[in-house]
Amino acid sequence: MGSNVVNLNKFKKQKAKATRVKQAETNRRLHGRNKAERARDALQKKQLEASVDGARLESTSDASDPNDPSDPSDPSDP
Repeated sequence: MGSNVVNLNKFKKQKAKATRVKQAETNRRLHGRNKAERARDALQKKQLEASVDGARLESTSDASDPNDPSDPSDPSDP
């Protein structure tokens, strides 16, 4: 009977590499977008924000809540 010596590290490394390759493929699918796609999405986001800002009835920074007790411009505050 001839016994062959098997290096188990070799198989462990092959398994680890296969795992890394699979994870890299998943990451490419989730995060891999080219520059044109990112620019298109940024433009769409900017246009959406502009249209939403243009449709506001009043600005949140200028409007004061009359029921807000911390408002210093409240005339009924002694």
